[in-house]
Amino acid sequence: MGGAFARHLLAAGFDVVGFDIDRRRREALRSGGGKSAASCAAVAAQCGTLITSLPSIQACEAAFFGRDGIAAGAKRGTIVIETSTLPLEFKLDLKARCSRRGIILLDCTISGTGAQAAAKDTAVYASGDEAAFKRCREVFAGFARSTHYCGAFGNGTKLKFVANLLVTIHNLSAAEAIVLGLKSGLDLELLYKVIKDGAGTSRMFEVRAPLMIADDYAKATMKVEVYQKDIDIIGDYAARIHCPTPLFDASRQFYAAALSQGFARHDTASICAVLEQMAGNPRRARTTTRKRKEVK
Repeated sequence: MGGAFARHLLAAGFDVVGFDIDRRRREALRSGGGKSAASCAAVAAQCGTLITSLPSIQACEAAFFGRDGIAAGAKRGTIVIETSTLPLEFKLDLKARCSRRGIILLDCTISGTGAQAAAKDTAVYASGDEAAFKRCREVFAGFARSTHYCGAFGNGTKLKFVANLLVTIHNLSAAEAIVLGLKSGLDLELLYKVIKDGAGTSRMFEVRAPLMIADDYAKATMKVEVYQKDIDIIGDYAARIHCPTPLFDASRQFYAAALSQGFARHDTASICAVLEQMAGNPRRARTTTRKRKEVK
């Protein structure tokens, strides 16, 4: 996500300074015309507006309050656009700690996959200080397709939970559709073309079905192991507010199966492979039958 944001902001004419613990990411930023800093603190010392996109609470703690973190370099009034999917209570605590240091934290979750971020096809659910949000309008327009101001801090995270609940279900439904097509002997390219144009489509079907049809999940736009964190966060939040989520709960087992079957670093579309195995591996069975006929 962060690399995609940087590329779009550079294309929009912004000066971009960034840091990543991965040297290759820093080199990619430099090769794209950006400037690579030595630490989060160094970025904060140079920039009045920051964007953070982090995979876990631990990474967020290190980026903000670790050695050479944002808090060590940020001036009072610095705005941080925090885009990570993390527990709500953690984000609220992070906001409070940033506020004590004069840092304005905005809760700005992102709706969209890595591939959508690369294509500037994401939506921002921005929440928090409205004046700070308005100051960042051009920044949001620089890296996202659309931005919604959603009110009080934390609403962005709550909306992301709702969005990812639907993504979890729709991704599984896309896999079900592909496997039903396989078992029915349908041409999958035809299936994709027809279903995409009808009432049964969904954004996840449109984004993930091509990976399922190709049976290739190695180039992940969202890794199963990372998304499992999101699933757990949503499940815990729903349980805490006593909200029933029957379809989401039923979906979770298939993502857990993908993890256990070796797809941890693959795209979440790989749940299609889990369903295929349950269906008797129709693709492999068809290939084996064809080979037998050729031998005869």
